[in-house]
Amino acid sequence: MKATITKQCMGDRNCNKLCAEVFEYDEDQLLSIVKFDVIPKHLEAIVQKAADQCGANAIIIEE
Repeated sequence: MKATITKQCMGDRNCNKLCAEVFEYDEDQLLSIVKFDVIPKHLEAIVQKAADQCGANAIIIEE
C-alpha cells in the first residue's frame, strides 16, 4: 500500500493524531506528509481509517 497527501490537505492534523507513526505535520508547507514510500503491513488498516476520516479527502491510497 502507498499513501499520498494532496494539496487539498486542510492541516487539521487528524491523520497525525490517529497514526503518528505514518503521518507528520510539515510546518513549512502547512500540511501533513507521509513518512513512508510503502506503508508497513501492520499499519495499513489505521492508514486506511485515516484516509476514510479525512474531511478534505486529501489522503490517496494506492494498493
